[in-house]
Amino acid sequence: MGAMRHNGFELHSGALDAQTQAALVAEVLAAAEIAPVYAPVTPWGKPMSAQQTSLGPLGWITDAKGYRYEPHHPVTGEPWPAMPPRLLELWRRYADPDRPPDSCLVNLYRDDAKMGLHQDSDEAFLNAPVLGISLGDTAVFRLGGPARKDPTLTFKLHSGDVNVLAGASRRAYHGVDRILPGSSQLVPGGGRINLTLRRARG
Repeated sequence: MGAMRHNGFELHSGALDAQTQAALVAEVLAAAEIAPVYAPVTPWGKPMSAQQTSLGPLGWITDAKGYRYEPHHPVTGEPWPAMPPRLLELWRRYADPDRPPDSCLVNLYRDDAKMGLHQDSDEAFLNAPVLGISLGDTAVFRLGGPARKDPTLTFKLHSGDVNVLAGASRRAYHGVDRILPGSSQLVPGGGRINLTLRRARG
């Protein structure tokens, strides 16, 4: 396992072994039976290419009313499933040992799905770290600075990698340029699952 650090951003390559990765995928897919993945739409009416659902007390959603956190699935109206204990343990290990997350966004990338440059800025307390967990196909990740026009770095996130946005990088623009289909067989049907843990309400 190796670590990369850049302006508060941390990448822990190979942090999760194969058994842990498989167990996480199984737990996320089981939760998706209760809170199915769906195709979110931006406030401007543009469908996002990655599908999503959430775990924990709050889920991040986007629709005509804007970006925000809500306690219920926007399609089913039901509360989000609880976060598996192993996710909370990863948060304690890599992000914050004292204050637990209250939201885990699940993004499912298939084929040509991607995520444009954006900041994580809908949380009440923007100094709390953001923890990302990569499962399945490799992603080409882009990391910039606090302004959209800042120079960016690109590198690959592999299955089992864990990354943290903290310190100066907490408000950095970041995104996924593309995934590399077929680079992993972990996710049934192919693709990549990214888990993003946050403290949405401070």
